[in-house]
Amino acid sequence: MSVERGEWFREARFGMFIHWGLYSILGRGEWVMYLEHIPVEEYSKLSEKFKPTRFNPDEWVSYAKEAGMRYMVLTSRHHDGFSLFDSKVSDYTAPKTAAGRDLVAEFVEACHKAGMRVGLYYSLLDWRWPAYWNGPKRDPEGWSKFLEYVHTQVEEICSNYGKLDVLWYDGAWPYKAEDWKSAELNAKVRKLQPEILINNRSGLPEDFDTPEQHVSFSPPGRLWESCMTTTEYFWGYCRGDPWRPTKRLIQTLVTCASGEGNLLLNVGPKADGTFPAGAIRILREIGSWMRVNGESIYGSERCPFSTSVGTFTAKGNKVYVHVFRWPGREVCVAGVGNDVKDAYMLATGEYVKFSKTGSRVFLRGLPARAPDPYDTVIVLELDDKPRGLTFKVE
Repeated sequence: MSVERGEWFREARFGMFIHWGLYSILGRGEWVMYLEHIPVEEYSKLSEKFKPTRFNPDEWVSYAKEAGMRYMVLTSRHHDGFSLFDSKVSDYTAPKTAAGRDLVAEFVEACHKAGMRVGLYYSLLDWRWPAYWNGPKRDPEGWSKFLEYVHTQVEEICSNYGKLDVLWYDGAWPYKAEDWKSAELNAKVRKLQPEILINNRSGLPEDFDTPEQHVSFSPPGRLWESCMTTTEYFWGYCRGDPWRPTKRLIQTLVTCASGEGNLLLNVGPKADGTFPAGAIRILREIGSWMRVNGESIYGSERCPFSTSVGTFTAKGNKVYVHVFRWPGREVCVAGVGNDVKDAYMLATGEYVKFSKTGSRVFLRGLPARAPDPYDTVIVLELDDKPRGLTFKVE
């Protein structure tokens, strides 16, 4: 992959994931069909009730922008097989059922209009197809038909909506890339969308890694994003699923950025197309923090220093000390192989007293209490890019 093709992703650091579909009607998460053993015929009747009369994709994009997000990824089809887009190989789609609308078309158009990078999620598996459960060895003929349906739909979403920035596969398990003919499929995708970034969930590594519900750094130079929920358990709308604390989500975003990775933070809209009030609150709280501290996130680089109070991001000769656990009047940054030229609070520009002893930098005269309830950021301006020194017992 060329550096240029992934540059926007490397700069973005923060995106919105959206899980939305028939499961939103039941409000018990996106796996409700599977977990509650709902028969296909019974579940499919939800398509007669899915009428998202309050769906406003421009509003969705505005929430993402307010939060400081740089791209959005929508579930075009989840494991239940219901497509939010028009398809020549399926009638089980939003345009051909009660919704009567191509919801993917509206979403992508809103993103394009606002200058928001846009991606589509597509689940390779489909619980409605017996061939998926039987697999390619037990039912080669059925699998072949199933695969034709999957490949056609992927080609449709990559052909019918203009430029896409991300193709986000899911659901390849328990089969291999050879079973899905992933190399062949992705070659078609790249012919249709030459600039697209493809994730690693088709059984092939492709362009970026996607750790789920945890942060796991990929090797330097490799693109990655951690996908996480705003609630504790489910991706689709689920009544009663507790909201994660904003502080925890901001610190997760910072941790991703410290490893040169992104956070793809999920929202599960209600069936009518509106975001839950809890999600809107969290997005606005994160946005308030990002408006002040976004400089330390976008385009972040790794920093080899160490501290007991939080973590670091870097950019050029600037190191951003993210203080998660406020220690009081003094912060120590260790392993510093540079001369420090200046230190100040990112939020206010207020000068911070500093001194250096060996490889340790001491930031002193700090407020007794944390200035920021989520993460206080102190900037160190160095003589050059950060150089780390290994701890040695003298």
